[in-house]
Amino acid sequence: MRRRDFIAFAGGGLAAASPFAARAQQPVTVGFLRDATATGSETIVGGLRRGLAEAGFVEGKNLIIDIAMTEGDSDRLPALAAALVARRPPVIVSSALNATIAAKAATSTIPIVFAIANDAVEFGLIASLSHPGGNLTGVNYLSAELAAKRLGLMHEILPKVTRFALLVHPTYQESAPLIRDAQAAAGQMGFQVEIFNAATEKEIDSAFAAMAARGFGALLSGNHPMYTTHQAYITGLAARYAIPTIYPQLEYAEVGGLITYGPSLPDVYRLAGGYAGRILKGDKPADLPVVQPINFEMAINLKSAKALSLEIPPTLLARAEKVVE
Repeated sequence: MRRRDFIAFAGGGLAAASPFAARAQQPVTVGFLRDATATGSETIVGGLRRGLAEAGFVEGKNLIIDIAMTEGDSDRLPALAAALVARRPPVIVSSALNATIAAKAATSTIPIVFAIANDAVEFGLIASLSHPGGNLTGVNYLSAELAAKRLGLMHEILPKVTRFALLVHPTYQESAPLIRDAQAAAGQMGFQVEIFNAATEKEIDSAFAAMAARGFGALLSGNHPMYTTHQAYITGLAARYAIPTIYPQLEYAEVGGLITYGPSLPDVYRLAGGYAGRILKGDKPADLPVVQPINFEMAINLKSAKALSLEIPPTLLARAEKVVE
């Protein structure tokens, strides 16, 4: 069972004199910049395609998606962004904060539609959510600000646990707000949160081994494109070391994660694809308010709970959008 409830796109009227109307029969190009590997990004790209299709742009008919991925080497982002801009697509979709910063640095004229988990205003990407200004707009799902909610959910499952680990990517711009919010929430709730940094598979493995050796009762998994593309690997480590873990996106529960709370990434990118489609039809990013989810989804994997000998409270199950059995 799943529920999706997102803020509707503002406006909807398309300019009659669209700059793309004359070439409606010719394929248009949408650039897609992401700091991740192609393997593991399929559902996200699928969401982007779906949003573009809903706006009338279908690959193989009137659309080409020019995908630029770092394949795990974040240092490539500036060069990839510059090369993508040099190919002059009518619009670029940027995935996560670091790719958005790279795209913004590469162009001030090509429209950019971002999908990020942190406050776009705080990071200086836009003037305001309602009036972005400039050449950027997109989807701002504020996942890092949900740390308090995730701590609360874990407390419902593990009421005796007071020491939590937090797994983050050390050089990711989104990690600092997540650490700040998690530590502030933990202090208010009487918990302790300790940070574990991991930027590679080997470091993730080492972090889980250290958490288990030091007896941490639960884990909050941070957000990073590399983590997203290695969901099954991370949930497998959590199972191996018997560490109850909450994850930032629903998709983790589908590959064995105990519990998730956050947006569905395919839906986030569907919204981004829809905005890219509107820009292709003539809308300007400065006039398109940033879209924010108003509801977030919780998913619980009962098989994983059983393997950890955990009893999920019925009240929590009743609130879950999806239960994996």
